[in-house]
Amino acid sequence: MTGYRGRFAPTPSGALHFGSLIAALASFLDARRVGGHWLLRIEDIDPPRCPPGAADTILRQLEAFGLHWDGPTRWQHDRDEAYAAALERLRSQDLAYPCSCSRKQWRDFPTYPGWCRHGVQEPDKPLAWRLRSDKGLRPVTWQDRLFNTQRFDPAALGDVVLKRKDGLWAYQLAVVVDDDDQGITDVVRGFDLLDNTPWQRQLQHALGLAEPRYLHLPLVMNRDGQKLSKQNLAPALPEDERAIRPLLHRALATLDQAPPETLALAPAAEQLDWAIAHWDVDRIRPEAARPATDADMAAHTP
Repeated sequence: MTGYRGRFAPTPSGALHFGSLIAALASFLDARRVGGHWLLRIEDIDPPRCPPGAADTILRQLEAFGLHWDGPTRWQHDRDEAYAAALERLRSQDLAYPCSCSRKQWRDFPTYPGWCRHGVQEPDKPLAWRLRSDKGLRPVTWQDRLFNTQRFDPAALGDVVLKRKDGLWAYQLAVVVDDDDQGITDVVRGFDLLDNTPWQRQLQHALGLAEPRYLHLPLVMNRDGQKLSKQNLAPALPEDERAIRPLLHRALATLDQAPPETLALAPAAEQLDWAIAHWDVDRIRPEAARPATDADMAAHTP
């Protein structure tokens, strides 16, 4: 094994779909091509969004597609103490503050206006914790492996929530804490998360955490121009080998890897062996989105 450590980190709000497969497959191939580790983390910090059995379905789907991970599965619901320690460190640097404001109150603004930065507006209300994006690292720059140089001012994106009013941890804080704890060197994920990276870079810098490389992938869109997602009722990935073979081949083609047509009906393991040997990020066209085919959107029984 090399020093490369990648991960796939789905939220168990439902079964994986074709868009999820693209992210998982690219992350898996990127790690395996260089003999690296590929880890699985279930991001279940939002229990109301995680129906019973969804995580088990995700694990079965990955295994059915031959996407086998290294080591035990990480579960975010076990990480409360680590997130609390990170928030306390941000508070000590005056980079996090309590906020009583609701989205309804600031709905006429493009981002949260920072009303509670200098004191809670309504102390009797439940409080969230926000990042002082104006006081962190600015600007934030990084070299995306597909979309090249990125430069953002996080303050223009607003003060993101780190801990919600209901006491649940927010994605931005949890993801940077866990990526560092697991020694992640490379993050491969969808383009929809590219503009989350500035906040994550700010948090990494403030907490003294390692900064992984990033590869953001073009999104797969449905017929209405929406990102394939569980909310948009994207069909679940199959677990039947006969359905998996052509779908895996289409996923490789969507990633611009040009798999031979002779592999279209080959077992998943054979397709993955070929894909690992031929994986080339430079083949991927740097487009923010591309349409799904009718076959990608066909209903499957998980």
